[in-house]
Order: sequence, then C-alpha cells, then structure tokens
Amino acid sequence: MSSYLLPAIAGLLTGAGLIVAIGPQNVFVLRQGVARRHTGAIVAVCAISDVVLIVAGVAGLGAIVAAHPQVITVAKLLGGLYVLVLGLLAAKRCLRSNEAIAANAEEAESAGRWVAVGTALALTWLNPHVYLDTVLTMGAIANGHGNGKWAFAIGACVASILWFTALGGGARRLSHLFASPRAWKILDAVVAVIMIGMAVALFASI
Repeated sequence: MSSYLLPAIAGLLTGAGLIVAIGPQNVFVLRQGVARRHTGAIVAVCAISDVVLIVAGVAGLGAIVAAHPQVITVAKLLGGLYVLVLGLLAAKRCLRSNEAIAANAEEAESAGRWVAVGTALALTWLNPHVYLDTVLTMGAIANGHGNGKWAFAIGACVASILWFTALGGGARRLSHLFASPRAWKILDAVVAVIMIGMAVALFASI
C-alpha cells in the first residue's frame, strides 16, 4: 500500500505546483467565477482536460510530443494569438465608462454557455505550457516512479480537480465585492496584463 501512497502524494504535490501558477486558464476561471457565469461547466472542462492530458503524458504522449517539436511551435503561435485577442478585449472592457459596464451587465449574464466552454477549451488546449508541464514534465516524473506511475497520475489528477473546484467556488464567493463598475475595471486590467504578457512571452519563445 505504501509503495503506491508515496507516488500518489508526489503526484498530488507536483500537480499542485504546476497547476496553481497564474496563467490565462486560471484567470478565465477566476473571472467567470466572480461573474457567476457558467462556473460549473468551465471548472468541469478545465479539470477533465487536465485529467486527459495527465493520463496521456503518463501513457507516453510526452515522448511523441518531444519527438515533434513543431507541435509546440504551432501551439505557441495559435495560443499566443488567441491569448492576445482576449487580453485586448479585457483592456477594452477596462476602458469602458461606468455607465457602459452597467448597461452591458444583463447582456454579459446571458452570454452563451458554449461560448464560455469553447473559450475554456481554447485556453487549455492551445496553451503550449500545458504540453510542456502536464504532458512532458509530469509524464517524465510519473514514469520515474516505475510501477507507481499510475498512483502518481491519480494524485496529480486529484490536485487538478481540487484546484479548479476551489478556484471556481472561491471566486463565486467573491462576487459581492464586484458590485461596482470600478472593481470590474480593476479585474479586467489585471486580466489584460496577464493575457498580453503571456502572449508576448509565447511569441518571444518561438
């Protein structure tokens, strides 16, 4: 039993260390949680995507990706463009007047579930760091545990599920702090800086 417990704990800690880092995906979950828009669906998409990627990495997908570095290059280009657009949109929202924010509140609440889910999928699967961290790094570490590699994978999957659930649920509890347009401007400014910064970093690494 202990021979599997230690790899599982290692997977839990490694998964937490790689997933908790602030990035476009976490920022999107946070913003949607604060807005109370489709939080459950978005959390499910992010957590399930991570589980799929972790399992794929442990199963050997990491070796395939490492053998074809052009996959990472394409992901950096597409992901950088997408994140840049989201950052510019956040900057545009930040510059709106208070009246415009209030007037668009009802429209924002009615935003389609599939649009939000599609954005979460894009931020996950077009993010090259997902393949570098979740597939390559975690896959390599897991396989270093020999027969305990799947216990490591389970621990990492649990870390991802707990993190996104806590992030989405915690953000919903903060929604009362965003009753004023000024608070939304500050949040969108933070989102814009992180998204545009990530896009610049991705382009610079190509």
